[in-house]
Amino acid sequence: MRGVTSIMRLGSDLRALVVVSALIAVCLVAAMTAQAPPRRHVLIVVDGLRPDYVTADVMPRLTALGKRGVVFTKHHAVFPTVTRVNGASFATGAYPGTHGLMGNSVYFPRVDPARFLDTANRQALSRIAEVEGKLLTAPTLAEVLQAAGKRMFVASSGSPGSAMLNDPTVAGGAVVHPEFVIPETLRGALAALGDPPAGDGQAMARDRYAVDAFLKVGLPRVSPTVSVLWLVSLDSTAHSKGIGGPEAVAVLEHLDREIGRVEDGLKAAGLLDAVNICVSSDHGFSTHTGAVDVSAILKPYMGTMPDGTPRIVASGGAIHVRDRDEETVAAIVRGLQQTPGIGPIFTRATQTGSLDGHVAGTLSFDVVHWQHDRSAQILFSPDWSDAPNAHGVRGSVMAGGTAGHGSSSPWDVHNTLIAAGPDLGRGLTIDAPSANVDLMPTFLTLVGLAIPPSVQGRALDEAFAARAAGPARRSATTTDHTARTPDGRYAVTGELSIVRVGDREYRYFDSTTVTRR
Repeated sequence: MRGVTSIMRLGSDLRALVVVSALIAVCLVAAMTAQAPPRRHVLIVVDGLRPDYVTADVMPRLTALGKRGVVFTKHHAVFPTVTRVNGASFATGAYPGTHGLMGNSVYFPRVDPARFLDTANRQALSRIAEVEGKLLTAPTLAEVLQAAGKRMFVASSGSPGSAMLNDPTVAGGAVVHPEFVIPETLRGALAALGDPPAGDGQAMARDRYAVDAFLKVGLPRVSPTVSVLWLVSLDSTAHSKGIGGPEAVAVLEHLDREIGRVEDGLKAAGLLDAVNICVSSDHGFSTHTGAVDVSAILKPYMGTMPDGTPRIVASGGAIHVRDRDEETVAAIVRGLQQTPGIGPIFTRATQTGSLDGHVAGTLSFDVVHWQHDRSAQILFSPDWSDAPNAHGVRGSVMAGGTAGHGSSSPWDVHNTLIAAGPDLGRGLTIDAPSANVDLMPTFLTLVGLAIPPSVQGRALDEAFAARAAGPARRSATTTDHTARTPDGRYAVTGELSIVRVGDREYRYFDSTTVTRR
């Protein structure tokens, strides 16, 4: 009996030990969960970063980030390939035809019937919002986060207008720029960073200020779920000095250090393992070889409206024929088609969903997702080639200035997306097409929030550590569409990539090719 009793006591002791061990394990898990920082997401936009700029010798930190994470090889800027259009697309997950920001310069006749407005100007954006009721015609990531009780933080070294387009209503979070801060309550904390860099030649210093603002003010004071850092020094240098030269390389090395500083700062704060970092760009870049005098094409059709304001207003490839006279529209299109150096021309679709523009020999606005109540009657882009510049960097566009972007050249359209973090795969190279419109739905999916119906991008779940959609549900193809003039002397072909996920189709604009004879 004594042996039986001992065995029973031993069993009881073992059961007690199991219970105690289980309780300890539960407590440990609870403690670890309580101490684990919440997931955060950081988008670093390096203005004008081409994918071929990212090399191990010039940008070792960004290269290493890609090796431990995900590199997208077929990423796309939104057309027109300019900064503020793509800023609005990052913010809304939508194309211009939905968000309504049609170019770097925009025309709102109720604001100013005589000229385009520069969206780099924050006051111009405020005036548009005041007169039109809203600046963007689609909800933003910041607004969706705010509705869920979460915040977004923006720090930008770009133009004031570019900074505001990331979060036009400053929905519950903050926007920090060297020239302003919203809300004003952060100004005291920012004072510890020193005076914001001002004046020309301060682009790299403004980049550093933006990174400091994120690490030293945004993270501790705002506690954002999503942060956007917009770094502009590469773009400003390339516009003035060109691409591929020693000045551009020096800026790339500087930007790589800033990306490294973001990682190091997150690590020092104990947050790196809880942050998904995405590095992207708003567009690519091309060498410019000289512009066509479009004003000479438009001159025969100029005139005034009954109120004395201009009949035709044009900027950035958009031509508004304000009386909407179809004969005038067709005549201007013919003039553009006959002019070497002019590339693709777009007009409204012949019918909904058509890839043909209603003027012969044009592609429709639908090809580039540009149909909106705010659209001009004509949109065109300069022609391009693969020709290298003096530094061997390929991609030339027949536009003014030293170098730039905005065209339908693949060197302007194809941009950068590299990402790494706890929710993303490791060592992945993804060849499926993606675009800047895909970042907003990707962040919302990672945060666990519903995607608004206005969003035209897709969650890039093929990059997730836990993939939501396997290969059987996803396919990618390419296609093209050609429009010709009746005499065959001008033809424009639009190249497109299509991704199908389940029963949903996503169409990406790759480039155009123009032929004349």
